[in-house]
Amino acid sequence: MRRRLTVAIIALVVGTVAVTTIGSFVLIRRATVSTAQQELSGEAQAISHTFSVRTGLTKVAFRRELAVVASAGDFASVQFVLLQPDGTVVGTLDEGLTTGLLRPAALLAGHKVTGHTRSLLGYAAVPTPLQADTAGTPVLVVTRQIHTPISGIRYFGLIGLGAAVAAALVATALARRFTRPLMAAVDTTGRIAGGDLDARVPVREHEDPEFARLAESINAMGTNLARARDQERQFLLSVSHELRTPLTSIRGYADAVVDGAVDDPVAAAGIITTEARRLERLVQDLLDLARLEADRFSFDIREVDAAEVVRQVVEGFGPRVAERGLVLELTPGSDRPCPVTADPDRLGQIVANLVENASTYARSRIVVGVGAAGGRAVVWVDDDGPGIPPDQLTRVFTRHVTSDRSAGRHQGAGLGLAIVSELAGAMGGAAHAESPLAYGEGTRMVVELPAGTTGPAHPPV
Repeated sequence: MRRRLTVAIIALVVGTVAVTTIGSFVLIRRATVSTAQQELSGEAQAISHTFSVRTGLTKVAFRRELAVVASAGDFASVQFVLLQPDGTVVGTLDEGLTTGLLRPAALLAGHKVTGHTRSLLGYAAVPTPLQADTAGTPVLVVTRQIHTPISGIRYFGLIGLGAAVAAALVATALARRFTRPLMAAVDTTGRIAGGDLDARVPVREHEDPEFARLAESINAMGTNLARARDQERQFLLSVSHELRTPLTSIRGYADAVVDGAVDDPVAAAGIITTEARRLERLVQDLLDLARLEADRFSFDIREVDAAEVVRQVVEGFGPRVAERGLVLELTPGSDRPCPVTADPDRLGQIVANLVENASTYARSRIVVGVGAAGGRAVVWVDDDGPGIPPDQLTRVFTRHVTSDRSAGRHQGAGLGLAIVSELAGAMGGAAHAESPLAYGEGTRMVVELPAGTTGPAHPPV
């Protein structure tokens, strides 16, 4: 790449110099020819006037003066020819100068004629009345060889050679400057692709902004991949623990029942059932996340009463929460209708996941509410747990992230809130966390969804 870039820059400079040289030569040549013709025309006019007013010249004197004028003015020739009325010229013209170039019609009409031949022989023809009788119209023809600006070509050639050398040096430096960060980026991305997620692109001082942004983007990608790898490892460890715990309980109690080592088989069966449900829920959460990621989750979006969905979830979770010694209740006013555009089953799943999460950290009380805010329906779940550190508020809905609140009874695999965020986003809403609450502790999980056509009936408390 460096070689191609260098060659391209040199070729561009050489081509530009060549075009400039040729164009300049053409313009200088044209200007030189035009200037020479104007000078020759003025001189021919002056010579014609001089001979037209002279009287009493003999042929010998006339020829002598004509020769003196020719030698004094650095002309190729100064001569008179006779132009016949039929357009023929009597006299000898310089080589390359033809009767057609003299345009006899214009001369017979009394006009002067100027021009040049292919060999750049400039000429000026001026009708000149003489005192002597002539059998035609005397025409003074003055010629001069016009010299092309050869020295200008050499000058431009030297300039072009210098420009090419300078271009080679600049192109080499630029190619090295451009390709160095690109090669570093290629090397780093190759290392990242090979599994070295700690590889980073060095950003040098005074680096070009575009290359600096490229390096920063690659470094950010590596950082995010490393974070994702760590989260994946944490998730696998968490899921392994989550799977192993219920499986161990199920197997242990099942073996005990088979061996007759339990006094109360019904209680043992109840524990097995509870652990099996826990295992089933974990597997279902994994399937839900996989479907959401693959955009294969089905939704039946319609207008429903969010208050009714919330009430049903709270009633269903009441006994389970009570077993943990917690109180689950609705915020006053949450029984009033609150239209929302959503899938009722998925909305129920969102509320259930929020309540389940709150029951993990609450000390004694969980409060669920529904209302309106900014033209959107809002569902929230409060717990009186230890709260969430500010730096984790934006991460609790991320997949595989679990809170490290010390007062929690049990830390799951970090899937419940991730499913809440995914489901809310798929239905046009969003989820966020607020902690601590006004009384200095606890957490509020909030989900906003599009309001129904009739709009939510009351604001949140």
